[in-house]
Amino acid sequence: MSDWIEEIYKEGLSLRLGLQKKLFAAKSEFQSVEVFESTHHGKVLLNDGCFMLCERDERIYHEMMAHVPLFVHPAPKQVLIIGGGDGGTAREVLRHPAVERCVLVEIDRLVVEACRKWIPVTGSAFDHRALELRIEDGVRFMRESREKFDVILIDSTDPAGAAQPLFGPEFYADVNRRLNPGGIVIAQSESVFYESEMQKKLLSIASGHFPICSLYNFTNMTYPGGLWSFLWASRDLHPLRDLKTRAGMDMFYYSEAVHRAAFVLPRFQAEALSEWNKI
Repeated sequence: MSDWIEEIYKEGLSLRLGLQKKLFAAKSEFQSVEVFESTHHGKVLLNDGCFMLCERDERIYHEMMAHVPLFVHPAPKQVLIIGGGDGGTAREVLRHPAVERCVLVEIDRLVVEACRKWIPVTGSAFDHRALELRIEDGVRFMRESREKFDVILIDSTDPAGAAQPLFGPEFYADVNRRLNPGGIVIAQSESVFYESEMQKKLLSIASGHFPICSLYNFTNMTYPGGLWSFLWASRDLHPLRDLKTRAGMDMFYYSEAVHRAAFVLPRFQAEALSEWNKI
C-alpha cells in the first residue's frame, strides 16, 4: 500500500494507518482539521496532524471519560464539557437520564462542523435537545462564567497551542470555583509511557485543589503507546467506594469491573505518581 495517514508524535515515533480516501480538509484560525476514511479503523479525525478519534474505537475514550464520573455522582444534573468538539463525550453524557443540561464549550467551530457532516456517529450529539453548544474559549468561559456544574469534563487535545492553558494551575483554580458541592472533574491526561512528567504536573496541580485525586487508565488503538490516562478529581466522592452503576445501558468497553480495574495503575506509574495520587 502506498497511501497512508501518519501522525508523527515525536522524533522517531509515529503511527500510520492505511488511507482509502480523504473526505475533508480545512484550516481554522486555530488548527488544521482533516477527516479520512481509513482501511481498518473507519473514519478518522486529525487536528494538526494528530489522531483525535477513529470510528473503530472512539467509544472507549468517550465511555471512560463520561461514565466513570456519571456512575459515581448521585445526581449529575448539570454537566460541562470543555473541548470535545467531535461530540462523542456529549453523546455518552446525554445517555444518562439524570442529566438535565449539558454545556459543551468548544473553541473551534470547524471541528464541530466537520464531525457533524463526516462523523455522525459522534457529531449527531449536537442535535440533542439537552445539549447547549457554545463556540468560545473554554479557558475564558471557566474564568468569567458564574455557572456551577455537578461534573466537569475537560476533553482537550494535547497541551499545545490553544489547549495549553487547560493544563495550568490558573485553569484548575477556576475549575474548582465552577464546581458544585460534591462535584467531580475529569480531564484528558496524556500517555502513560511517553508523558510521565506532564502526568505528574497535572496531578500535582489538581491535588492542590481537590482532596481526592487519581489518574485512571484505558486502552486506545490510535494514541501513542496504546495506554492513556484520565484525571479524577473531587472534593468528597470516591471513584470506587461511591460507585453505583445503573443497569440498562449497552456499552462497548465500560463496565463496573473495567471501572474498578482502571484505577489499578501499573507499578511504574503508581510509584511515579505516589506523592499526589490520593484515593
